[in-house]
Amino acid sequence: MLKLVIGNKNYSSWSMRPWVLLRQAGIEFEEVKVRFDSFAPDSAFKRALARLKVAGKVPVLLDGDLAIWDTLSIAEYLAESFPDKHLWPTDRKARARARSLCAELHSGFSALRSHCPMNIEASLPEVGALVWRDQPGVRADVERLETLWGDALAEHGGPMLFGDFSVADAFFAPICTRLHTYGLPVSGTVAAYVQRVRALPGVQAWITEALAEQDFLAFEEPYRLKR
Repeated sequence: MLKLVIGNKNYSSWSMRPWVLLRQAGIEFEEVKVRFDSFAPDSAFKRALARLKVAGKVPVLLDGDLAIWDTLSIAEYLAESFPDKHLWPTDRKARARARSLCAELHSGFSALRSHCPMNIEASLPEVGALVWRDQPGVRADVERLETLWGDALAEHGGPMLFGDFSVADAFFAPICTRLHTYGLPVSGTVAAYVQRVRALPGVQAWITEALAEQDFLAFEEPYRLKR
């Protein structure tokens, strides 16, 4: 059986991508959670990942003796392994567009990531208001999301970015949680898409388990002293 090594569900946006993809697609896997304690070289987290001989980050997909530690690589491996699940859009042009969106997310949106780290348990609209006021990079990132999501939804008719659920929706699921947590101002089209993504059974399962963790990590939450 496939194994997926992840970090804390409340904080680990990268782990959320393949977990939601697997769960929503109905692909059986075993979850292996490695709790964040710190990211220092001698931390329990880093020591656990060192035993896998990977990059020292989560997520990691294990298939027998094969370890895959990049979310795009994980998505491509799953799509090739389970072609019947149609994890990418079936239309060639839509598939190329979906890959482009995922690649842009993979390497971009640094301001939104930095100033609005994923925290599913929290409700931080007051932090979001300050970030929106003071961080033009965040405003630019959200404007780019408006364009990408708006164009895809208009072209393919929803409910997901390319019609049916795909890798692209799994990849943007953590962004949806950020927009919700920080209450960032978005258009009605984007807000409706965020609600639809959050309502997906795979996303709902992740959110439920994130809320159950009750694991406050101060180094992940510079904006509050306690939960």
